Amino acid sequence: MEKMHVRDLMVPADRFPKISNRASFYEAVNALEIAQQKFMAGEAQQRILLVEDDGGRIIGKLSPIDLLRGLETNYSRVVAEKTLSRYGFGNIWKTIQEDYNLWGDPFHDLCRKAAQVQIQDFLKGPSEGQTVGVDDLMAKCFHLFVMNRHDSLFVVDGERIVGLLRFSDVYREVSRTMKECRIDPLPK
Repeated sequence: MEKMHVRDLMVPADRFPKISNRASFYEAVNALEIAQQKFMAGEAQQRILLVEDDGGRIIGKLSPIDLLRGLETNYSRVVAEKTLSRYGFGNIWKTIQEDYNLWGDPFHDLCRKAAQVQIQDFLKGPSEGQTVGVDDLMAKCFHLFVMNRHDSLFVVDGERIVGLLRFSDVYREVSRTMKECRIDPLPK
């Protein structure tokens, strides 16, 4: 695996279902549900929903957690939780939640939000540490998966997202490689 490149395990973007960044919150919920149903029925290999802009360029992926973030629009105003916790000020986070009224009334006006809020209003593109180049070695990916705890990494070729590297595929390859070692089990 030392010489394996990202391109060897990535799943090309054209193999994922897609949705427009202009789709409504309601359309996003339905699209995720359909993707999940098709995946569970064995009709689709992917349940990850990629988001594309007006030009058909992949700009992110949509998950159920993204939808929850979309319900509470004040999250876009708060980016401090991880930083505060990292430096031992986690108790301040509770005050921020109260000040910004985070999840104070998440279902208030849900039907309006479902119709009027678009994916582009809450979707975040790939974060720092969530992209790898198509020709990067897998060692870089191991580091990103372990340190950032992502379930997948965006694969870029230049500036374009061309696919995803899913942790499940990487783990399957690690497992397969270990089994090839033919290590005898430890005596009991």
